[in-house]
Amino acid sequence: MEKTAFIAIVGCPNVGKSSLLNVMLGQKIAIVSSKPQTTRTKIMGVLTRGEVQLVFTDTPGFHRPKNKLGEKMVQAVGDSISGVDACLFVVEAEGELKPGEKELIEKFKKEKMPVVLAVNKIDMVKQKTDLMVKIAALASMYDFEAVVPVSAVKGDGVEALIDELEKLSFESMHFFPDDTLTDQPERVLASEIIREKMLRLLDKEIPHGIAVSIEKMRERENAKGETILDVEATIYCEKDSHKGIVIGKKGAMLKKISTYAREDMERFFDCKINLQCWVKVKEDWRNREGLIHNFGLD
Repeated sequence: MEKTAFIAIVGCPNVGKSSLLNVMLGQKIAIVSSKPQTTRTKIMGVLTRGEVQLVFTDTPGFHRPKNKLGEKMVQAVGDSISGVDACLFVVEAEGELKPGEKELIEKFKKEKMPVVLAVNKIDMVKQKTDLMVKIAALASMYDFEAVVPVSAVKGDGVEALIDELEKLSFESMHFFPDDTLTDQPERVLASEIIREKMLRLLDKEIPHGIAVSIEKMRERENAKGETILDVEATIYCEKDSHKGIVIGKKGAMLKKISTYAREDMERFFDCKINLQCWVKVKEDWRNREGLIHNFGLD
């Protein structure tokens, strides 16, 4: 008997939602960085184990929006919560409860949503009593289906978490072939790989004023009969000074970004990649509806 559950992964920025999705799937499909609000779109990951298929939506971090792109990201979280069977609520093991987390709990109450709580980053906790205090505080605020301490980095507790999520599935046909990992088109995955390299390499100089558009993606065979994927990408930033930083001295930074992205793409797509990157300026694109739409971020 086939069973299915659609599950939104929600939480504040930088609590490890994307890392947790990747480790549950056993494959990297959502980009990860130490910066908050790395995830911009609703990446869908699919985990099929035997007769149970879990369909995950990895939402952007719930935060106070500062521009139109931020508003779209927060809207994506709200849409996800109201359009799924259950939520996986991810919080950090240490620290006070954030205002955004309290708002999310209110949304759960309004939707009467089944929620599994994952308390992530338990590998960082020095005093286990602190972890118990945080779990008790959260459990007093909502009747969670289960509370599972996990470490996305070390994989601790992940199997137990998947077991709890499988209990939320119900009798239904599978909506995706059993070997599907994600519904995201290859162009989206390629652009996200490039963006991840910039988030990591450029540090705080231009954290979020970047978008990547894949202009061309075409397979061909070389003289040896090997498959080569030609990928042409345009990197958009908001200022001329940012363009200079992305390109770097004598093109060094852009070459580094392209090399790291190409290596990651070759691992993911399992073929040789010929990657060409260009950099253009689109001023204040994060507040321009048309450009947000063109970059596929709405």
